[in-house]
Amino acid sequence: MLLLAPMEGLLDFALRDILTQTGGIDRCVSEFIRVSGTLLPERVFLRIVPELLNGSLTSAGVPVRPQLMGSDPVCLAENAARLATLAPAGIDLNFGCPAAVVNRHGGGAALLADPEQLLRIVAAVRRAVPAHIPVSAKMRLGVHDDRRAEDCAQALAAGGVSELVVHARTKADGYRPPAYWPRLADIRAAVPGLQVIANGEIWTTADAQKCRHESGCDSLMLGRGMVGNPGLARAIAQPEQPAFLAWETLRPLLNQFWRLIESRVEARHCAGRLKQWLNFLRRVHPQAQVLYALVREVNDPAAIGSLLMTDVDDKTALEAMPTLQ
Repeated sequence: MLLLAPMEGLLDFALRDILTQTGGIDRCVSEFIRVSGTLLPERVFLRIVPELLNGSLTSAGVPVRPQLMGSDPVCLAENAARLATLAPAGIDLNFGCPAAVVNRHGGGAALLADPEQLLRIVAAVRRAVPAHIPVSAKMRLGVHDDRRAEDCAQALAAGGVSELVVHARTKADGYRPPAYWPRLADIRAAVPGLQVIANGEIWTTADAQKCRHESGCDSLMLGRGMVGNPGLARAIAQPEQPAFLAWETLRPLLNQFWRLIESRVEARHCAGRLKQWLNFLRRVHPQAQVLYALVREVNDPAAIGSLLMTDVDDKTALEAMPTLQ
């Protein structure tokens, strides 16, 4: 099984919609929905996870599991119960976000310092949600070190999660390589019977193979690697497929992404969202590097739309690469 990761500020509805069209992804987890002291109205869940209006599926038919983040068991349980009325494809709990603004309020990866609180949160949410709706979680190896990784995983399992994604770095590690995939084998041994999914630093099919070997996890969660190479999941799932999506296939998806962004995002943020994705894509596609250079200093949506019509052929892209590094 291959999952598409939750990535705040990057992997939202629009990019989920596009990336799940390229094949290989079995399920998505949404960016986090912050829960802090109030019962959120339905419109908040629908704004962040509009797929709930489509049977909790992307346009390509891939299930999306909304993710909640908070630290209060009662408030999380109440919000999970309300979310459950919208028939989500499961509910995920965030214990992995390393952002300081989140951790200062006791949310995300900061909770990994207190396995007992993890247990209370998961147990409360599991009781509040109908049995047919899965409850899952995502965690890191710890806060400053990984000494309590097994304790945290066992607490989450005891609380009732049906599966656990482990980002193989601590909060202190952030997103710096490497990811410590062998530690996931230790966690798997500590929670027998619970599906553990490996996450972190999977950029290529070779990375996926090595991660599976070192962690013992068959299932993987892909994040930045999938954003930079939208063909990654398909190449992992079907080894006979090319390692990268052909530019001729990706090009119309870029236009589709831009239309989705224009329809859902404030005009002043549209250009930034496109540049953000092109910045990832240019790691693999020289044509994306050319487009990134064209739009880098442009912020007007109308001008961006015109520039996106530029036909970038392989020869032009390869010739331009040395000047665009």
